[in-house]
Amino acid sequence: MSKPDIARLQTIVGPEHVKHDPADLYVYGSDSSVHRAMPDAVVRPGKVEEVQELLRYANESRIPVVPRGSGSGMCGQVVPIQGGIVLDTKRMNRILEINLADVYCRVEPGVIDDDLNKALKPHGVFYPATPASSRIATIGGEIANNASGVRSVKYGATRESVLGMKVVLADGSLVTLGARTRVEASGYQLERLFVGSEGTLGVLVEATLSFVRIPKYRAMGMVLFDSLDDAGEAIAAVMGKGVALSMLELVDSVAIRAVNTAMDLGLPEVDAILLVEADGMVKEAVEYEVEAARELCEKHGGKLTQLSYDPAERARIFLGRKKLFPALSKFSDTMVSTALADDMAVPYSRMAETARKIHEIAERNGVVMTAYGHCGSGCMHTKILMDTASSESWEGAQRAVAEIYEYVRSVGGTTSAEHGIGISKADAFKREKADSLDLMRAVKRAFDPNNILNPQKLFDAPRGWLTATDLRYVASR
Repeated sequence: MSKPDIARLQTIVGPEHVKHDPADLYVYGSDSSVHRAMPDAVVRPGKVEEVQELLRYANESRIPVVPRGSGSGMCGQVVPIQGGIVLDTKRMNRILEINLADVYCRVEPGVIDDDLNKALKPHGVFYPATPASSRIATIGGEIANNASGVRSVKYGATRESVLGMKVVLADGSLVTLGARTRVEASGYQLERLFVGSEGTLGVLVEATLSFVRIPKYRAMGMVLFDSLDDAGEAIAAVMGKGVALSMLELVDSVAIRAVNTAMDLGLPEVDAILLVEADGMVKEAVEYEVEAARELCEKHGGKLTQLSYDPAERARIFLGRKKLFPALSKFSDTMVSTALADDMAVPYSRMAETARKIHEIAERNGVVMTAYGHCGSGCMHTKILMDTASSESWEGAQRAVAEIYEYVRSVGGTTSAEHGIGISKADAFKREKADSLDLMRAVKRAFDPNNILNPQKLFDAPRGWLTATDLRYVASR
């Protein structure tokens, strides 16, 4: 692969929108994962035509291009393994249209999730795929990773909200995919192919998204369990009976301790907590679903507390879960929270077993792991808490990652529920998708024959996440 001509880049987007100072390159060399690699240049286009010209130049010159939003991804998706150009989309941040009659909006890729919902709120609607990082996450990044959030149990992941898009391909051509209608039945659904493609097939420059009404009523409560296994069984029971919750979140004892240490919230020191929420336009319907969840949880040893319709009280109940990720770093003064075996999905009937396995695997390998997440959609999150200065801890973490994903595959689960693959989970992804990797590579060649778009990711990522790139942490002993 070639290196970019800085002067040529400056003619495309203007000198002020090209960064090549080592300090700037260092910032763009990592995301929220453990990985790091330096780009040769950062380019910030402001319009579609600039993206087209940039890709035409890069394709002709065989220069890698890594599309990037806010860098909040946890698996190394935007780490430029082969250097080249990081294409920062944040200048393309306009909300182009809000069409209430036809129930869609059109946005550029650099629009921040929370900003979109602020614009939608006065109209009584919201974009529901919102991940925990919505304060900084861009719509383009969410589409690239098929992100989802705490209400995915009812409203689905990003893919369910994407009606269509405009994409610039590797050769600079602009294509329009999908439609602005709720249904479309003609030809290949290529817009769905781009959701979750992690920037390997093209650069998103516009998205058409559906939205939903803001419910009039929301009720949230906390269900306490003395046994993590019982909480897992309750999850399976609630979902198996078809209870229509808008949120069902699991928080284990490790997470509870971390949140209490970091924020002094005074959460009950039980083995597990489920956060349950129902929403709707009719209060009686909301009450029905909450009562159904309560009865099923009680059958499995759970106790519903602090049920509230009040927005301020709901925010207080949810605060521990909302701040959980940063709070994990306060679990121990000698441990750092790392995103490695970060998210997976398993069948509901395996939720209890999965939570138990996570803790067993962690103990066996000398690290600490959490079990929490959007259990209503089958998503189990975990972070590895470890001494990042210890080579032995890194080796234990590597074994733990391999073991947890081997278990997930064995029960019919999947490698990533919402955070994508990038580098960190590529080994597990390739094992899970072994019989379809050649098909994926054929699709990649059709869209990007010169392999300039985010190379060495997903199915082509280097083997072994521990040595695939430089790590942001240095093992000193």
